[in-house]
Amino acid sequence: MAAIQRQAKRRKETAMPDPRPVASSYTPAAGYHILTPFYDFGVAVTTRERVWRDRLVHHMALAEGEVILDIGSGTGNLALAIARHSRGVRYLGIDPDEAATRIARTKTAQIVPSPEFRVGFFAASAIDDWPSPAKIAICLVLHQVGLEEKARLLREAWQVLAPFGKLYVADYGEQRSRLMRLLFRLTIQQLDGVQDTQPNADGMLPVLMREAGFRDIRELETFRTPTGAIAIIEAGKPRT
Repeated sequence: MAAIQRQAKRRKETAMPDPRPVASSYTPAAGYHILTPFYDFGVAVTTRERVWRDRLVHHMALAEGEVILDIGSGTGNLALAIARHSRGVRYLGIDPDEAATRIARTKTAQIVPSPEFRVGFFAASAIDDWPSPAKIAICLVLHQVGLEEKARLLREAWQVLAPFGKLYVADYGEQRSRLMRLLFRLTIQQLDGVQDTQPNADGMLPVLMREAGFRDIRELETFRTPTGAIAIIEAGKPRT
């Protein structure tokens, strides 16, 4: 907790009044572009993906006609999970990885209504022709980007989310046990680096969500996996 408070204090002391620029680079879905075709298999084996994605959809409780934005839509696995459990949802996904997006479009071609995927870095300006989503999901994205980019993504998500909307983050969260910290260090931190991933392991995500303007932040569930603990965190956007 003391480490989190120190990081939050440093962020406030170094905060700039101007908005941060949109990222121009990214970590591919599996860490390297050459591994993208194997991403789905790897994630399924190492993260218990089917379990936490289905639970995420359960917590989102999507209603027919509702709009959901998937930031970092990857190979379309959230769109598939939503189709398994919900009807008539308008799914919008954005991801900078063109190869992953091609896979997503192929995998979800039979879903009705058709998911909409866009290749690009997420920012409010990048989706200004899309309707304001009632719910936003960010899955396995924030651990792959630096601290300032985590904060920027959350600020932009707050900006586009409809009033009284909900944000759902499913990602590696605080690694509370010795075993989870060890597994996280030996797997995810070896693949994606320590600098970007350590804030997640230290429990910084709720702090960053609060700084972005979100309220009623709750960790709904945590899943122990061979690569560390994955948490589902919910946050709300007040009217003002």
